[in-house]
Amino acid sequence: MNRSRLLVSAAAAGLLILAVAAPALGTPSAGVLSAPILARGDFTDRVDVKIKYGTSHGVGVANAPDAGEVVVQEITIAPNGTTGWHSHPGPVVVVVKSGALTFVDAEMGACTQTTYAAGTAFVDPGQGHAHMAYNTSSTANLVLVATYFDVPVGASPRIDVPVVPPAC
Repeated sequence: MNRSRLLVSAAAAGLLILAVAAPALGTPSAGVLSAPILARGDFTDRVDVKIKYGTSHGVGVANAPDAGEVVVQEITIAPNGTTGWHSHPGPVVVVVKSGALTFVDAEMGACTQTTYAAGTAFVDPGQGHAHMAYNTSSTANLVLVATYFDVPVGASPRIDVPVVPPAC
């Protein structure tokens, strides 16, 4: 095999590896100090969860018929830390316990940011809704408590989003 053919083959193999490996790398979190699951439980009766929430585009509705398992988690993010891009199986109610959380949202072709201070709460619709959150403080940890609905039994409440949404 001549040298130029060998170089072309090596470059093609490198691009193939990059094309396969890059999505698998996703957009990882950085600075998440702890994220223990505080509790999880399955509804004993059929429960349908429907949450209406306001967005910059109007009113949204997160609907989880036969809501499955509920998971409660406390997440601590270091100064300048991020969750990376992700989603959740169903809707999530988030309470900011301390610090300030900046929520970056890819919705309807636009990328928006909203900051939530300690003592505030918001709804993340989940169900494929790509977003990330980060701690903009350079000195204080961010602590939040998330209650996830419609998590498959025994599964993770987080679904990694392998690529940053185009709007962001």
